[in-house]
Amino acid sequence: MEEKNPVSKNSDSNLMGALAYVWILSVVMLVIKKDDEFVKFHAKQGLILFIVSWIGIVPVIGWIIDVVVVLFIIIGFIKALSGEKYKIPLVGDLASKINI
Repeated sequence: MEEKNPVSKNSDSNLMGALAYVWILSVVMLVIKKDDEFVKFHAKQGLILFIVSWIGIVPVIGWIIDVVVVLFIIIGFIKALSGEKYKIPLVGDLASKINI
């Protein structure tokens, strides 16, 4: 039976997956860790959050979206660091459509 949220036991992958949520580092992780499925999973979500964060330049609505993005970044960072493959609501669905 497949686990709902598979766990990575590789601390290097966990750290790289967590760092993938730090805006532009998502792109870096997609390039340098393209063979690591765990890192790639988190880097794709980090990339979506990075793109959405650009909406933050729009006053009021963008600021609200940025607060949500920062919360998702914190959640993703913690989940990746603990080795969990957590699919962020909405973001995870979009990220799964990225074919890299």
